[in-house]
Amino acid sequence: MASMDAFRNNVRDWLESNCPESQRQPIIKDQQIWAGRNRSFYCYDSKLWFERMRDKGWTAPTWPIEYGGGGLTPDQAKILEQEMKALGCRPALYDIGLWMFGPALLEYGTEEQKQEHIPKIVRGEIRWAQGYSEPSAGSDLAALKTRAEDKGDHFLINGTKMWTTQGDKSDWIFCLVRTDPDAPKQQGISFLLIDMANEGGDARPMELINGDHEFCQTFFDDVKVPKKNLVGKLNDGWSVAKALLKYERNMMSIMSSIVEKEEGDIVEIAKRYVGTDSSGILTNSSVRSQLSLHLMSAQADLWSGIRLYEQHKKGLSDGGLGLTMKYMSTTEQQRKDELLLSIMGNQGLSWQNQKLSEAENKSVKNWAYNKAHTIAGGTSEIQLNIIAKKALNLPS
Repeated sequence: MASMDAFRNNVRDWLESNCPESQRQPIIKDQQIWAGRNRSFYCYDSKLWFERMRDKGWTAPTWPIEYGGGGLTPDQAKILEQEMKALGCRPALYDIGLWMFGPALLEYGTEEQKQEHIPKIVRGEIRWAQGYSEPSAGSDLAALKTRAEDKGDHFLINGTKMWTTQGDKSDWIFCLVRTDPDAPKQQGISFLLIDMANEGGDARPMELINGDHEFCQTFFDDVKVPKKNLVGKLNDGWSVAKALLKYERNMMSIMSSIVEKEEGDIVEIAKRYVGTDSSGILTNSSVRSQLSLHLMSAQADLWSGIRLYEQHKKGLSDGGLGLTMKYMSTTEQQRKDELLLSIMGNQGLSWQNQKLSEAENKSVKNWAYNKAHTIAGGTSEIQLNIIAKKALNLPS
């Protein structure tokens, strides 16, 4: 315990000395620092903060030191997370490679693949995209048709992927491709790494309901991929895919901690819009009830996360809890968005009304975008089926 207390004090002192004041502010989407060959910084402090965290290995705190990570234990990483939150530190780096692909590669990749890709992820040099869903293979992912033909020293890729998050800004994409079209659905699939700079690859932005272009449809037209970019065994990519989805669900369950939030506490927002009586109690009983339910659910999510962490630390496995957390946290975020707009009333009807405040417009835009969270990482409907089968042992 004493050593952990000493570590916490050292972390706190380091953060106080190294995190600039401007990086101790609420997260703003346009100021997030994303990895990539064309990585940019909106100010000098954001670059300084990134470089200090990178050099410390704390962009990937639990990854092995030999690959550039921090080498921290889960307990130490939890302390770092807590102290960053206490100080209000923004994440120093954003990348799907950090949250999803890197952990899966550490589990399934060859040593050569780890040496090539993991240090670049830690240093934010390469930005990764995910190539899973297709126009006819969304929730039924195993129905994918993007094909990889064996050409001797390389694969030739043809097909298309949907909902590629920021695919037009990414440098590499990890893809599920069909290498044996005659095998049963979940067999004959392989996991490939594709450089987006390869000839024949094209990511085209798609407009979302909130006007953003966060996702792309990605096309592969005779794209050559070296055999060394196969992760795991040929035709056994489904095993890698399931492992990566586990990390994606973990990311989705903590999404609220790394994205832009509404300005101020939701209770204080409710008081501002709805009003209070002389004792400071919200005058609208329905809003009071909905707020109470939301706050209880948020607290349950928090404690479930702590429970999952403690289980992981003790080497216990409860896949059902992780599945449930993804469903509960993303669903609750949408309920919170709905509640916030209900509280705002007529001021929660547009995200581009110049008569409304920037915070009001942003809240409505976030409400529209956050609809994606119950789709990403597996739709809630599919998620409930998996929970029923794997966590509750209900019959199919």
